[in-house]
Amino acid sequence: MPRVSSNHLRESGKPPSASSARSSKTSRPGWPEIIVGLVVYLIVGFGGVSLFKQLGLDPVVHGLILAAWTGVATLIAFTAAARLRIRSLSAFGVRRTSSRWLLTSVGVGLVALVLKGLAIMTWIQITGDTDNVQDVYAEGGRGGLLSLVLSTVLISVFSPFGEELLYRGIVTNALLRYGSFAGVVGSTVIFALMHGINIVFPAAIVAGLATAEVFRRSGSIWPGLVVHIVFNLPTIPIMVLVGTG
Repeated sequence: MPRVSSNHLRESGKPPSASSARSSKTSRPGWPEIIVGLVVYLIVGFGGVSLFKQLGLDPVVHGLILAAWTGVATLIAFTAAARLRIRSLSAFGVRRTSSRWLLTSVGVGLVALVLKGLAIMTWIQITGDTDNVQDVYAEGGRGGLLSLVLSTVLISVFSPFGEELLYRGIVTNALLRYGSFAGVVGSTVIFALMHGINIVFPAAIVAGLATAEVFRRSGSIWPGLVVHIVFNLPTIPIMVLVGTG
């Protein structure tokens, strides 16, 4: 399927006016949105995590708060960046998509889920690192059925929603002006690095490539969100089941 640009505003044969030319420069996010979004996320995200560690919370409560915090921090970061110059949410890929794309994204998510396991096993073989930095999220799911469901929803739906807005709606979208490789691979590297150099890094590479490419082709964040949901959905149940939390 051909790529659908996320800012396809077509002029109808007339030369653009000065005002429309200025408008076209900000019809999609750019470096100002990338910088503001990522800086705000680093401040809010990591600042919040550091604060919560000092509160001495119950492990289940602490885990649930952290499971929610990625979504909260990315939504705050996206809002700050989106209000910088552009007011239209459609410029960030918040636009309708087809049912065909949503169904395709389920399949992409399942393939990415398999590749995630292979990538993590390869990482362990190469580095010997088996320390799962996301174990704290499993703690949030160990308080019973309700906490398991809540933690799973936070990690598989709420956090991906914020991440898709920030990393695909802003970062991938902005970098696509330099071509598909810069948009997909460049945003994937940024997305993975924001997860840290640890056992999550290879999984983030897989997720980033899958969601960024789906975003590039569909022009909407919703297919990428479906991929991300499928990709994250088993995370908490599996960690709780195998007792890694």
